[in-house]
Amino acid sequence: MIIDTLRNAERYYSLHRGFKTAFEYLNSTHLNALENGVIELGDGIRVIVSNDAGRSKEAAAQTFECHNQNIDIQVTIHGPETMGWKPRADCQNVESPYNAEKDYMFYSDEPDTFFSLNNGQFVIFFPEDVHMPMLGEGAIKKLVVKIPV
Repeated sequence: MIIDTLRNAERYYSLHRGFKTAFEYLNSTHLNALENGVIELGDGIRVIVSNDAGRSKEAAAQTFECHNQNIDIQVTIHGPETMGWKPRADCQNVESPYNAEKDYMFYSDEPDTFFSLNNGQFVIFFPEDVHMPMLGEGAIKKLVVKIPV
């Protein structure tokens, strides 16, 4: 997992072939103006825009998730948004087995760590990062960039 601000995104271009495409899009787009939906960037990279109500820890616990086929870059546009995290290797309680079609697996473990992102900050979740997004009060506008592993 990596946490940083969009202004430092260039530092991460070399970590994965899709990061440059993703971060250049994020840094050249007026993110507040984006409507809910999915934007295809090519090479399997897609951006999911959402503007939803923040959830309680109990509600968010239903989606303590990880992915096998994609890396997530999650960007808070309007928040703050709190998230939970735990290393996948330390998770013991599978809630829903891996769904290859939707690329997710859910755990019922408790996160080890909680952190908050403010506007313009991002987190990168790799397949080994189990994460619980959308904790908070009020509306949270965010982007999730899905980058094929």
